[in-house]
Amino acid sequence: MDARTVISKCVLMPASWAYGMGTYVRNKLFDFHILKQHSFDVPVIVVGNLSVGGTGKTPMVEYIIEHLRHTYHVGMVSRGYKRHTKGFVMASSKSTPRDIGDEAYQVFNKFDGDVPVAVCEDRVKGIQKLLSIDPDINLIILDDAFQHRYVKPTVAVVITEHARPVFEDRMLPYGHLRESVHGLNRAQIVVVSKCPDSMKQIDYRIYSKNLNLYPSPTQELFFSRLNYMPLKPVFPKAVQQTPFLDWLSDTDSILAIAGIGNPRPFIRYLKGFRPKVKVNIYPDHHKFTRRDVEHIKKRYESMRGGNRIIVTTEKDAVRLANNPYYPHELKAVTFYLPIEVDFIPEGNPASFIEEIKKRLR
Repeated sequence: MDARTVISKCVLMPASWAYGMGTYVRNKLFDFHILKQHSFDVPVIVVGNLSVGGTGKTPMVEYIIEHLRHTYHVGMVSRGYKRHTKGFVMASSKSTPRDIGDEAYQVFNKFDGDVPVAVCEDRVKGIQKLLSIDPDINLIILDDAFQHRYVKPTVAVVITEHARPVFEDRMLPYGHLRESVHGLNRAQIVVVSKCPDSMKQIDYRIYSKNLNLYPSPTQELFFSRLNYMPLKPVFPKAVQQTPFLDWLSDTDSILAIAGIGNPRPFIRYLKGFRPKVKVNIYPDHHKFTRRDVEHIKKRYESMRGGNRIIVTTEKDAVRLANNPYYPHELKAVTFYLPIEVDFIPEGNPASFIEEIKKRLR
């Protein structure tokens, strides 16, 4: 055992125990009704996780909205992580990621503004304000709010990533868990996300056993994967033709840019094609500075090949599209890779959306 591991265990493990005890006490205060939960006249779907970053919450929120917005008048409330505003802010056509945060901006624009989206640190006040602005809303989606227990959900959907399941993780700061794995007991639906195509029946059984959920119909377990869609331009007005990745050859080059919680699947997918791939990795929710953009430009100019393109994630595209330093000469070659959630029939005994509808009824 090297010195780094010893220091990590001696310092981080006690901090994890203390953090775990704090979350345990807080949850018990809610369980014993000392801290009060608020219920609403409209149903509330909470989408969240037990760990920090990278599980695929935003694609799941978009999936749920897409499949329910023709049945319900859906509204979404988010904290607006890393925004530069305070309090309640309603998304509009003039909003930027600085105003409402990356996720809220992405969802609002994904549905062309047809879905009311608001951000507020206090989700109770956020829901109340959103309903007062649009009283026709009859379903609320709360993004990343499983630990925000002041709102009592009608349905809680918790996501755990296949490559980093909660039953193999530890509490912060030694691991990535925001609260104990026992928090899964509060969820009605658990989704194992980003599953590989190579999943076998025994893999489904192993995950099901280790998650140790309550039997159906108390809790339901689903398995999903991410499907990568054709490239889209980050700056549509600057692009005349959008390339397809499988059209590119081994003499072409891609500069991959990722500032998300877990960029590994994104990078792995791009490296599955023939072009040479260079990678720029940034922290989750990274704000691209002038220096970052200059470095991206230099790396792009150093690449060789008949076709040279920049490919980023859907979430990073939001920030790059609104970045004042992004060079005009790179806009025509900058694209993002859209993703969508796909549920795996072999691991899912029922329809995910039908299960949600049943619980909403």
